[in-house]
Amino acid sequence: MDRFYLITPTADLIERLVPRGVRLVQLRAKEMFTADLRAHALRAQAICRQHGAQLILNDHWQLALDLGLDFIHLGQEDMDSADFAALARAGIRFGLSTHDEAERERALSFDPAYIALGPIYPTLLKQMPWAPQGLERLAAWKAAIGTRPLVAIGGLTPERLPGVFAAGADSAAVVTDIVTAKDPEARCDLWLRATR
Repeated sequence: MDRFYLITPTADLIERLVPRGVRLVQLRAKEMFTADLRAHALRAQAICRQHGAQLILNDHWQLALDLGLDFIHLGQEDMDSADFAALARAGIRFGLSTHDEAERERALSFDPAYIALGPIYPTLLKQMPWAPQGLERLAAWKAAIGTRPLVAIGGLTPERLPGVFAAGADSAAVVTDIVTAKDPEARCDLWLRATR
């Protein structure tokens, strides 16, 4: 997995940032209507194909099947309704979110391409029922999942990356630090330099 994992709510930022060298990006459009989401997913798919970037679609596994996407990300609640057999038949890989040991073990039972842990630090993106996980817990997660890639998410900044990677994360996922930046391109460039 690439060490820099960009997550964005629209194809607009994907079209602006993938050409700058982003290799791993998730379209996470939580509040978007289905028709709009389909249009954004198609745009994201096109720009990622053009630049050799891996596109991951959040939650909407049926749309991923329909569009022929090859990677999705699912939260714990999405795992209840996902058709893992259909995903396997289509060759769609998936990553899964975790927040505690029970969720981690449940996620591992599905043999995901990666496990995500968060929030590592306090995050402004959304109200979280979990306290910040911290670097010690991140290290414990890596020890528990072995060679499977571990994605850290939540409150990450370029300045926090050395500790995050030293604790065992294989990839650092970022939303707020770039999406809310006054200059997303410049902030993205900083992340790219920090993770190469």
